[in-house]
Amino acid sequence: MFERFHREARQAVILAQENARRLRHEVIGTEHLLLGLLNQPGCLSARVLGRHGLDHDRAFRSVAHLSQRRPAAALDAEALETIGIDLAAIREKVEAAFGPGALDREPADRRSRWFGGSHVPFSPRAKKTLELSLREALNLKHNYIGDGHILLGLLRESGGLAARVLKDAGVDAASLRREVVTELG
Repeated sequence: MFERFHREARQAVILAQENARRLRHEVIGTEHLLLGLLNQPGCLSARVLGRHGLDHDRAFRSVAHLSQRRPAAALDAEALETIGIDLAAIREKVEAAFGPGALDREPADRRSRWFGGSHVPFSPRAKKTLELSLREALNLKHNYIGDGHILLGLLRESGGLAARVLKDAGVDAASLRREVVTELG
């Protein structure tokens, strides 16, 4: 399928992965695909979304806010403290044995995942969005997948975080869809 992707569509997928890494997310979701489209100000998707008041910075802030959750480590710490385990004492002993900040460093394999360039997998919704982008291209009788088709796939998927970002930004999905289809020709 990726052989049908035009340059802007391929770049959107690459930028989606970079946005997922930047946000420290373990999978590429629909929100990252949206950010990848918006990362290319000259492409059709970014232009149309811009007319609807959404740019990369606004969308990025929204994704960061919507995807915030309490880290599992904080929840684990609370649970341990409720059963009487003194984490401060454990930290002190570990740092005495392994050096200051030993518990604060990420293991090397996790650091390389974020910054070393290893593959970040797609979420099921993101995969579905890419499949829907192919269907949108075929419905329009196009033999390629452009960034506009990915945006149409995002709109058609409608259940991921990208849909929430669009809704929260006041973007009318039906109007956006009509504009994208018109621009694609």
